[in-house]
Amino acid sequence: MNNPGRKEFRSADRLRAHYLVERELADRLRAATAAERPRLYSAVYDELYRRVPDHPQLTRKADPDSQREAVALKLRLLSPFLRPNLDFMEIGPGDCSLALAVARRVRRAIALDVSAEITKNLDVPANFELRICDGAVLPVETSSIDLAFSYQLVEHLHPADALEHLNHVQRCLRPGGVYVCVTPSRLNGPHDISGYFDAEACGFHMKEYTTTELAGLMNDCGFGRVQLLLSVKAFLTRVPTAPVWILEQLLEALPHRQRRQLASLPLIRQLVGVTVVASK
Repeated sequence: MNNPGRKEFRSADRLRAHYLVERELADRLRAATAAERPRLYSAVYDELYRRVPDHPQLTRKADPDSQREAVALKLRLLSPFLRPNLDFMEIGPGDCSLALAVARRVRRAIALDVSAEITKNLDVPANFELRICDGAVLPVETSSIDLAFSYQLVEHLHPADALEHLNHVQRCLRPGGVYVCVTPSRLNGPHDISGYFDAEACGFHMKEYTTTELAGLMNDCGFGRVQLLLSVKAFLTRVPTAPVWILEQLLEALPHRQRRQLASLPLIRQLVGVTVVASK
């Protein structure tokens, strides 16, 4: 069994049980037509959380220290963009812990998710709203958002829906608005549950991207400026696209095992895992 490079406290039997359920549901989503997918996104995620009660997204809610650490990491990334009169949107908020933390620092915070299972019984402030959506089409008013954020979300979209999703993010942003997008690199993946068993993502990561591949999609959607940013502790550093592209191409040419090992080394992992920031 492969090790996807993350902390895991479940037994091998529970990992395989999770894998089999997620693989079954992901295959259903991959085979669905464009007309079927909008309702399926919510259905398969709700079913996953019901059938896999020890899913990390659920158990993390019971671990306050782990939750605080994850929120603090994302807040450091977003802090340069936050201000009190800002309207914030998070897509794929998980348990909404980040969106709720951001709500204390902005005018309004909207969280968009495909499943209501993980966000049951939330105690929310007046300037926070959770909206359920299909993942690609975002139920948010045009030109109403200053800062959009997604963390490990794009890879969960069916490849045929990814471009539509990015177009909708751009539509939601006000002129000058910013989309901060973090997604795991295909080069050291897979990063879903199939990372323990397969060479390619076949769970709910419908497609894992390279950084420059994702940046290219954003350019295709007409974002005015697309930057690659490297997050080092509390600082963001702009990284030129060309050297990242060259590094990714060199890694792509390697066999999977060797590519994954090299791309998981700390320095290389940081370079190929650069955050993409797109401005309208």
